[in-house]
Amino acid sequence: MEPEYYFPSPSPCLTRWWSKETVAVVTGGNKGIGFALVKRLAELGVSVVLTARDKPRGEAAVQTLREQGLGDYLHFLLLDVSDPLSVSTFSSSFGAKFGATLDILVNNAGVSYNELDHNSVEHAESVIKTNFYGPKLLIQALLPFFRCSSSSITRVLNVSSRLGSLNKVKNAEIRSVLSREELMEEEIEEVVGMFLRDVRSGTWKSRGWPSYWTEYAVSKLALNAYSKVLAKRYSHHPSALSVNCFCPGFTQTAMTKGKGTHTADDAAAFAATLALLPPHLMPTGKFFSLSRSTLLNPASRL
Repeated sequence: MEPEYYFPSPSPCLTRWWSKETVAVVTGGNKGIGFALVKRLAELGVSVVLTARDKPRGEAAVQTLREQGLGDYLHFLLLDVSDPLSVSTFSSSFGAKFGATLDILVNNAGVSYNELDHNSVEHAESVIKTNFYGPKLLIQALLPFFRCSSSSITRVLNVSSRLGSLNKVKNAEIRSVLSREELMEEEIEEVVGMFLRDVRSGTWKSRGWPSYWTEYAVSKLALNAYSKVLAKRYSHHPSALSVNCFCPGFTQTAMTKGKGTHTADDAAAFAATLALLPPHLMPTGKFFSLSRSTLLNPASRL
């Protein structure tokens, strides 16, 4: 799954398909792009479950949005995607509260421990657990709660990065595996395991892994590959499921220490556009990337 510099731009007045009954989950929603996306979806009239791994911060984020008049569209549930028990508890809580009504899942929560001009693999296992295994486990846990409807499409949007593109990998063997048309989950996990072994043995530099923000890049490489596998698996499934990735680009967030070419609101606006595409325009298995051209084209925003 490689980046595509393209965004459909339907007219919202002609293509609105959602209502207050439409339910979205946004992970890592207490700050940055996640918070901006929760706000944007609520403003557009979608019921949003904001998740955060820290209860006080999550509740504070929800309170901030309630003070802006969005309370009727907001819910909060605790979730640490790096913790399998937390994922299981969250899915049970979601099912008890909402039932099989999930229309949109945005896997936004992610971590990186590197500075912009620094590269380390010291936290490789934590980054992989959060950025790859977290979304994977959450999707699997929430599958029973995806809304099954002949008139709609359940949407999974994985917030990813161009750093996880195959062209960032110098190792031809790894590129060959991940570019296979019949790629399987087990093969992705084998690649991830290989990376972690190379980290532990100190051979990761010579083995051709991405050279910039290595641990983060590999986590997104795996997430992109898994998204492709999942999209293909459900492309002909009776229960329609769309799985896409979105790279928000160099965005001004805590992860970039406030540096970037655009704001979290800019990134969230385009993420919302993709998440809310009408069923007949909804793609699957795509990797969309926020580029300068889309930033300069406000017509592509809802």
